Amino acid sequence: MAHESFEDEETARLMNDNFINIKVDREERPDIDGIYMQAVQAMTGHGGWPMTMFLMPDGSPFYGGTYFPPDDRHGLPSFRTVLRSVSDAFAQKREGVAESAEQLREIYQSNLAQMRSGGRLTAEILMAAYGSLAQRYDAEGGGFGGAPKFPSTMVLDFLLRRWSRAGSKDALEMVANSFRKMARGGIYDQIGGGFARYSVDASWLVPHFEKMLYDNALLARLGAHLWQATKDDEVRRVTTETVEWLARELTSPEGGFYSSLDADSEGHEGKFYVWSDAEIDSILGDDSLVFKAYYGVTLGGNFEGRNILFVPLDRAEAAERAGMDEESLDVVLQRARRVLYDARAKRVWPGRDEKILAAWNGLMLRGLATAARAFDRNDFAKLAIRNAEFLAREMVRKGRVMRSHKEGVTRISGFLEDHAAVALGFLAVYELTFDEQWVTKAREIADAMIEWFWDDSVGAFFDTARDAEQLITRPRDVTDNATPSGTSLAIELLLHLAELQQDSDYRRRANFALETLAEPMTRFPTAFGHLLGCADMEIHGAIEVALVGDKTHPGFRALERAVAERYVPSLVLAGGAPGFPSGIKLLEDRPLADKMPTAYVCRGYTCDRPATDPGALSGQLESAAKAGVNANQEFGRIG
Repeated sequence: MAHESFEDEETARLMNDNFINIKVDREERPDIDGIYMQAVQAMTGHGGWPMTMFLMPDGSPFYGGTYFPPDDRHGLPSFRTVLRSVSDAFAQKREGVAESAEQLREIYQSNLAQMRSGGRLTAEILMAAYGSLAQRYDAEGGGFGGAPKFPSTMVLDFLLRRWSRAGSKDALEMVANSFRKMARGGIYDQIGGGFARYSVDASWLVPHFEKMLYDNALLARLGAHLWQATKDDEVRRVTTETVEWLARELTSPEGGFYSSLDADSEGHEGKFYVWSDAEIDSILGDDSLVFKAYYGVTLGGNFEGRNILFVPLDRAEAAERAGMDEESLDVVLQRARRVLYDARAKRVWPGRDEKILAAWNGLMLRGLATAARAFDRNDFAKLAIRNAEFLAREMVRKGRVMRSHKEGVTRISGFLEDHAAVALGFLAVYELTFDEQWVTKAREIADAMIEWFWDDSVGAFFDTARDAEQLITRPRDVTDNATPSGTSLAIELLLHLAELQQDSDYRRRANFALETLAEPMTRFPTAFGHLLGCADMEIHGAIEVALVGDKTHPGFRALERAVAERYVPSLVLAGGAPGFPSGIKLLEDRPLADKMPTAYVCRGYTCDRPATDPGALSGQLESAAKAGVNANQEFGRIG
């Protein structure tokens, strides 16, 4: 609509003569976007972007929709037709317009309703959610539902937890197959790394070519966890390539992470990423035939006469067809990818949105720190620490997080998701470094979050602070969208800090918020993937691991790697020297065993025998994940 309507002189004249026009960057102002998305969904039965809303002078919506074409077509009125009709109605039928606005205001009353506990959280909630997700799973294509297809990363994270807790091979297969299908599809950039926002088809082949920071943040963390669970080389490669893409193409000189890369270049969607058969032949020479066979390149192409690269065959089968072993195949493919990346870099690049958004940076910081720890990558660790330092320096002010930073200017007070995501990112950096300053900073943010976003009269977190700009309602969206809801992130932050610091107030508040959402979480699991992970943490308990000893000692390092290389659901990790004054309660009263670096694996502050051997520690971690979960009972009743 920006090109078709807003830049059209006749349309612009209609807009300026009859309306006060406000264009909102929904990424900087998710509060405004969320409020009016509620209205457009109530009016039309669906949502989406671009979104156009017509408001009364006080901001109340009375009419709106998503996309309006420049000319009447396919039963849709043109934007010019809509502008004229709305202007006439406002001028001549003001009473009816005001009545429509008043009716729409009623949809916001639920935001302010007092929340009530739905009762104690039980394992049956997780069982029901798992059963519902298993029924919706696309066994052939991976993921959930049909076209357009989104990664559903938060749901996959929950399923990985269920595998670890109860040993269900089906749950692990759902996660692994979904990740594999995406990694081999066109939604993944086979040359440069990183995932596109979604696929327009059900088989992950044709992406909407835009690359968003938040998708790659969530997928990097999921990939690191999936590698911990499977030790799959393909998962590791794709996850590390995604982080390397982040470092190369989406990192600011100061250490912040930019928001996105556009889908378009030179006026055409995907032009930067696709290839002709002849082009690959001319660039790769002798490597061309093997490369084209592996990445599904054909003369006619699969996208407007050109080729989106994807992987149609397993590696072993591709190597057999090429008449070489897998190692030789890898050498050819790696060489070819480097050559094609250099050739592609000479094209006109897609535009880059250089806003640095706090919540998205917090999510990526967490994913990056997790990958650095799992893969033992010092370069990833340095990138994570640099980003954390940037956020602490530029975007956190006395515990309160700002939303946006661009061209040296930090602006807009942060929302609930900004505070919770950045604090969780800081905790991930603590687990990577055991530098307690990051726990202190996370606690400061958590306390500010409670002070400014929690409402005792309602018993819930709001998405905006109580001193924020007054809009027609105070938004509170508890469902996941492309990113976890602010509420679910806030709950996870409080649960994590409650374990780390043995803080009963954090736990009480988080538990109440979880209980109020138990019923919708059970009925609509795809909308509450991240919150289901929080429920798992509360129902089955966090797995607390305290590592004590000299961090430079080889024994400490061996214990640290034993934890980093294993998937541990709801892990709360602490480390430091024994007896050293510490603000981390989980480290208190943890002496060395036999004067050696020692690990304590605990649940509910009750610990197993102190372990100095990495093998013994690994066994304790596996047992701790299943403690209290009866696999036969839980999964035998499903399906």
